Amino acid sequence: MATAKKNLVIVESPAKAKTIEKYLGRSYKVVASIGHIRDLPKSKMGVDVENNYEPYYINIRGKGDIIKRLRTATKKAKKVYLASDPDREGEAISWHLAHTLGLDLKDHNRVVFNEITKDAVKDAFKNPRTINLDLVDAQQARRVLDRLVGYSISPILWKKVKKGLSAGRVQSVALKMIIDREKEIQVFVPEEYWTIDGNFIRGKKKFKASFWGVDQKKQKLKNAEAVQEVLKRLNGDKFEVIKVEKKERKRNAPLPYITSNMQQDAVNKINFRTRKTMMVAQQLYEGIPLGKEGTVGLITYMRTDSIRISEVAKAEAADFIADTFGKEYSAHSGRKVKNVQAAQDAHEAIRPTSALRTPELMEKFLNKDQLRLYTLIWNRFVASQMKPAIFDTMKVRLEQNGVFFVANGSKIKFKGYAAVYNDTDKDNMLPDMQEKDIVKSAGIEPSQHFTQPPARFSEAMLIRTLEENGVGRPSTYAPTLEIIQRRYYVKLASKRFEPTELGEIVNNLISEFFPRIVNVGFTADVEQNLDEIEHGNEKWRQIVDQFFQPFEKELVAAEENMEKVQIKDEPAGFNCDLCGHPMVIKLGRYGKFFACSNFPECRNTKPIIKEIGVVCPTCHEGQVVERKSKKNRLFYGCSRYPDCDFISWEKPVGRNCPKCGKYLIEKKIRGGGKQVICINNDYEEEVQK
Repeated sequence: MATAKKNLVIVESPAKAKTIEKYLGRSYKVVASIGHIRDLPKSKMGVDVENNYEPYYINIRGKGDIIKRLRTATKKAKKVYLASDPDREGEAISWHLAHTLGLDLKDHNRVVFNEITKDAVKDAFKNPRTINLDLVDAQQARRVLDRLVGYSISPILWKKVKKGLSAGRVQSVALKMIIDREKEIQVFVPEEYWTIDGNFIRGKKKFKASFWGVDQKKQKLKNAEAVQEVLKRLNGDKFEVIKVEKKERKRNAPLPYITSNMQQDAVNKINFRTRKTMMVAQQLYEGIPLGKEGTVGLITYMRTDSIRISEVAKAEAADFIADTFGKEYSAHSGRKVKNVQAAQDAHEAIRPTSALRTPELMEKFLNKDQLRLYTLIWNRFVASQMKPAIFDTMKVRLEQNGVFFVANGSKIKFKGYAAVYNDTDKDNMLPDMQEKDIVKSAGIEPSQHFTQPPARFSEAMLIRTLEENGVGRPSTYAPTLEIIQRRYYVKLASKRFEPTELGEIVNNLISEFFPRIVNVGFTADVEQNLDEIEHGNEKWRQIVDQFFQPFEKELVAAEENMEKVQIKDEPAGFNCDLCGHPMVIKLGRYGKFFACSNFPECRNTKPIIKEIGVVCPTCHEGQVVERKSKKNRLFYGCSRYPDCDFISWEKPVGRNCPKCGKYLIEKKIRGGGKQVICINNDYEEEVQK
């Protein structure tokens, strides 16, 4: 008796395949393509500009065995379903699979689900559709545009600057933003200003108030002379309460996460780099083994710019909130909010696949990183379905001899969403006061300040700025930040981006010869055009042509007029220990390093290391030096490596623990402070701000 044929389902990842196969049962076989199987060639442009921008796709090198297995499985299958991710990239993967495996594009074989749960997957297989060619064309347009930019500008940079450089649409804008911010910092001139804070007492309760102005006019204090003029008017410690304002204030719940603000919160709240956030989110999306329940996807698809929530998810969240906190906490149908114009509304916001799977219940199934990100997502979603937090606020104006101080206080009246997602201020309610009451001053404290330059971009700030300017899309933020660091155009110092000399050289050349590429408005317009292609309102080849015609003229001008940039070697101040020639400091792809000036006859190189003035706590002979990992993360090691294998992610301070004798390290803490602790956690010193 012949074995019954099975339905074949093709997804991108093995983890996803394993989860889905359990849901579909024995009549389905689920296999993974491991991402794309077909793409433009790496060795050449792969776009025929003379033939209406026809892309030349080839099977990706190393995917031969996978393609062979997929073709064999396809021939044996009863029907083939394509279940790649629900976005442009996923649609393109399905399209390439259909082409490679000889599937009919008119066949209803495309299956899309926003979450990997049993119900969602089974429902999706009841309603397969054809491949959406508008989505495919939007992805093709982005791929072709990026290839035309990267493979046209990069060779020019190789000739004019150095090998290994690259340029891209979104990465060039991100780099320019970082460099422009650095220029703002360099030209910034601090301005002096002063504040006057007062400590006051009403009955037995103390509160603080700040100087507001004189003679009913708000006043800024620009110097010490202005402060003295104010202080001269004060006489004694009695102030009269002139005005008391009491109000009720609401703070609405936050919206559920989209990709960009999830990445931002992960940086700010749980100290995850953007790449790590997306990696952990992918694990939560593809499925986690939950004991007897089996493997379940815990969150919805994590590449989205939509804030829509399904009615089923809203209803479940409303029931959960009512049961856990009380009916008065539930926002019932949720807030009526509109998506941004370009949002892909077929998606949902990022949310847990079930509000009933609380972080406490999931803790035993998740590793530390998974739990931290899941908690962030769960809290945000549940909070988004709750009532606003309500505060009683109080504003008091105090006066003495025409000098006015103002105090503000608030107290939470109804927690609302803050019962889950506490981003509210701490209670600082003022003592009860009435107009014409007298309060006493317990000290007036003037303070000098200086305005601060704009802050360098953190990962979270840069993503938010790119998003606000319409540059890039959810899937592009993480790879963009990664590539500008990998090319050594920027480096992270204290979690902030600093441009390198190489980055400034590349930015200057691209800004001069390809001004549209680094123009924020132009890049945002390109993204809008890609959205229009997705919606079926534009043809992708026409959009590419509109971009390429003027770009081609810029390429010719750059080839002819861009002068060769000579990155001069700096003298290192010592000679090569192999041949005796002077050593120099060279700028390489991953930063600066020592090299022999007698290259290529002598190929001696050494890393540039910085001593921190601490003797190695392991061998007591070498010096502790700063080093960089392959991912450009700073760590500390012994200068005698490999003879001594001492290594520490935290900076040793050169002292031993008074309790156990092990070495002490300096650990950075939130809020910008530092704390000296024992490597064995036996001892800790006070936090230094």
